[in-house]
Amino acid sequence: MSEFLPIVYLSVVSFFAWIVSTLAGGGSPFILIPLVNLLMGASAVPPVITIGMFFGNAHRVLLFWRDIDWVLTAWYAPGAIVGAILGAYTFTQIHLDWLQIIIAIFLIISAFLFELEKSPEKVVEDKNFKNIKLLNNSHELEELEEVIELNQLGELSELSALEQSELIPEEIPQSSKSGFQLQAWHIMPAGFLKAYVSGLVGTTGPVLNPFYLRYGLVKEKMIATKATHMTIIHLFKLITYGVFAAISKEQLIAGLAIGLAAIPANLVGKALLKRMSQNQFRQIVLAFMAIGGAWMLWGQRDLFFNLL
Repeated sequence: MSEFLPIVYLSVVSFFAWIVSTLAGGGSPFILIPLVNLLMGASAVPPVITIGMFFGNAHRVLLFWRDIDWVLTAWYAPGAIVGAILGAYTFTQIHLDWLQIIIAIFLIISAFLFELEKSPEKVVEDKNFKNIKLLNNSHELEELEEVIELNQLGELSELSALEQSELIPEEIPQSSKSGFQLQAWHIMPAGFLKAYVSGLVGTTGPVLNPFYLRYGLVKEKMIATKATHMTIIHLFKLITYGVFAAISKEQLIAGLAIGLAAIPANLVGKALLKRMSQNQFRQIVLAFMAIGGAWMLWGQRDLFFNLL
């Protein structure tokens, strides 16, 4: 009976980890890695987590299929495939724990900087509020009504005076959005680096979440697109681990337990995600980035203090 207890532990913890992951835009490895390390040792972490993440994210792809950003995925795939293969191969040769420290610091700083910015929803609300205040004058309202009435009577030119009226709130210009606007092709080098480091040290955490948020993906779109990207990475990591015989039977069973527990968890997470606003989702993502970064630093505390 004791031989089955680790599988039971992994399945139960994985179920809750995947629910949290859905609501926080990723991060289930942060919950699962300590348990895998405790039950099977540090060397089992990369292959076990990779197997579990592959099956769990593949199920998410099916569940959120309609929300996937395929343009972003097309740019992501080439760099991620090359990075995953190189990273997994490097893992079979060396293991660099100090990379976890760099990733952790990046996550914490990114979460802090994003928290200082206004969310896209807030920017739109502020802009619309300013436009509405322009119409608080009764004279302006009467003038606007007159323009609309003339337009309905067909007495305006082809280029409608209604469209030219300064009283009509304008569409928010691109420049009013906070921060630099990323393009889809920017994710190719980012995907390569994430995939490479993921194959090398087991996980990078939600290191690309700042990219997804900056690109404009939230809630279902972010979960769907990110799951697709993770499935690509973990598939090629698995192939590479298999080629170099870096996966044992016990690790395969443990990884399957994690991945299968994700199926009901993803269904529960999707239902809960519908009840959240975009801003709530964004805040949870940022909080989990900061917590995840702090956890990674704590896990490498001995190495960190040695570097200092």
